[in-house]
Amino acid sequence: MTRHASKVSSRFLCSILVVLLGNSANGQEIKVATVAPDGSGWMREMRTGANTIHERTNGRVTIKFYPGGVMGSDSQVLRKIRVGQLQGGAFTSGGIGERYAGLNLYGIPLLFHSHDEVDYVRARLDADLEAGLREAGFTSFGFVEGGFAQFMANEPISSVDDMRRRKVWSPEGDPIGFRALEVMGLSPVALPPTDVLTGLQTGLLDVVAASPVVALVLQWHTKVKYVTDLPIAYSLGVFAIDNRVFDSLLRADQALVRNVMSGVMSRLDAQTRIDNREAETVLWNSGLELVPVRSEQVSGWRNTIEGLYPELGNRRDIDADILDKILALLEEYRAGAGASLL
Repeated sequence: MTRHASKVSSRFLCSILVVLLGNSANGQEIKVATVAPDGSGWMREMRTGANTIHERTNGRVTIKFYPGGVMGSDSQVLRKIRVGQLQGGAFTSGGIGERYAGLNLYGIPLLFHSHDEVDYVRARLDADLEAGLREAGFTSFGFVEGGFAQFMANEPISSVDDMRRRKVWSPEGDPIGFRALEVMGLSPVALPPTDVLTGLQTGLLDVVAASPVVALVLQWHTKVKYVTDLPIAYSLGVFAIDNRVFDSLLRADQALVRNVMSGVMSRLDAQTRIDNREAETVLWNSGLELVPVRSEQVSGWRNTIEGLYPELGNRRDIDADILDKILALLEEYRAGAGASLL
């Protein structure tokens, strides 16, 4: 057997093994990991969708969730999917970026100025990102807004100087965010979200960035006192299933899973923006203080990040075509076309 034939045969056997590992006696069991805590709104919606699928396929398709980060970080979950221990995951967009680099671009710091810009770009680009993720080996069903992250710390942060000599969190697997913090003269600490609470408790981290919902659900708000009044980076949640497993379902079951889970993701996407507004109220009621940022500081930060765009476009771990599309859409929106096309 030639070396090429041996490689092809090995890949074929691996694919068969992944599918077989996903099968239970009653049909196809799809094991999905997520950092979302059990009992959260996200988990309730996802389990409702899974129950609907189980009932309407007469038990042929079962989706089993492992919540609360028990399966580890996004990178660990991806490794477990690769060997068939898991069949899917709910990831941050940056967390699955190692498999498809287009998804981490929405999270470029200070890229978006408002939710209106987000809505304009996503309406025109989300389908391309889903197609790119499919080519990278995963079937997704739409994306869920995570919201705008804001800096949170035990000391007020209103400028870059306020973060110097402080340990600033950078999500593991987010090369863009890490590089942006470096360019700003900071020393980022890369950790998965599952380790952030411990990092705040032990002093490994001084500054984190999170949306109100994330800070509340993961209890990070209990370890900080101040929230900076500036949307730093936009985040997405991605629920994805290994193509090899999804494609092994009956065609009718594929259509059902896609229909049900697309509806779930759409509802979660719309609900998150409401949840973030409500979570903000909870944060203020818990005693956290909002720190204003001067406009000249914001302009300086944006100019620094925008100076990174040429470098990002040349990186191998960045989808330069998607970056160009995002920047073109933002330019189009800011030129006035967006207001009439939304």
